[in-house]
Amino acid sequence: MAAEMTETRVPSRVFPRARQDAESAKTGISTPQTENPAYKLAFQDMDFLLREDLRPVRFQLELLKTELLLEEAHIGSTFVFYGSARIPEPAKAQAMLDMADEAHRPVAERLVAKSKFYDMARELARLASNFPRDEQGQRHFVVCSGGGPSIMEAANRGAADVHAESIGLNIVLPHEQAPNPYVTPSLSMQFHYFALRKMHFLLRARALAAFPGGFGTFDELFELLTLIQTGKVAPIPVLLFGREFWERVINFEALVEEGVVSERDLDIFTYVETAAEGWAVVQRFYQERAQKDPAPPV
Repeated sequence: MAAEMTETRVPSRVFPRARQDAESAKTGISTPQTENPAYKLAFQDMDFLLREDLRPVRFQLELLKTELLLEEAHIGSTFVFYGSARIPEPAKAQAMLDMADEAHRPVAERLVAKSKFYDMARELARLASNFPRDEQGQRHFVVCSGGGPSIMEAANRGAADVHAESIGLNIVLPHEQAPNPYVTPSLSMQFHYFALRKMHFLLRARALAAFPGGFGTFDELFELLTLIQTGKVAPIPVLLFGREFWERVINFEALVEEGVVSERDLDIFTYVETAAEGWAVVQRFYQERAQKDPAPPV
């Protein structure tokens, strides 16, 4: 009897899958009952899913979808790139300057000066994207950007230069913003909630590069600095590209002098000026960590 039971194939499931029921629900039968929105399957009823009181469910879905896609893509860790959506590559910056009138010329000149960061981001992404898989087949330091133009585009473009996949976490904005063409299509996600997008930036982040940027870059960068400062996340390499820019727009030393941050809080980040220097900081960080802790760094 035991042998017979061993040879019997037990079905893995007895309930139909959701996809099967979704197809079965398309009966084509039209009655007052079937035409009423109340009859729709809950997960196919967009009006229901978009109700105000379903916000917690949408939070969960937005968190879960990206998590599953990244897990299925065997992405163990990421190298996150923050930076302006307004700094073009050098050739385009120069073209903007050539067309600028006198009123807009000063800003165009500054953008030309900052266009070097486009090339730096692209080169850093190339370096990170060549990092090998681990023994479990997990990929590490996978380039992750906001999926938009300029510095974000440079990051994804650098990964594409070495035929590596990269992530783009885009956000729905009032003005249309399509993902840049260098994001791997299967790793191009779109978010409604800024909070969930920022969470996914950091869940797998094992290094972060912040290039000159505006409000969005500041928002994302300072959230990470605060998380590290308060011990909510373990320290990771945080690279600020272009010391001159950062010290001009933020007086970190004044924060120390005012007593609102401590001197050691300024050790959370490192100023760097080239892609090679930035990558060296990341390598040194994990080499030193490996010497203290033999466990894998990521």
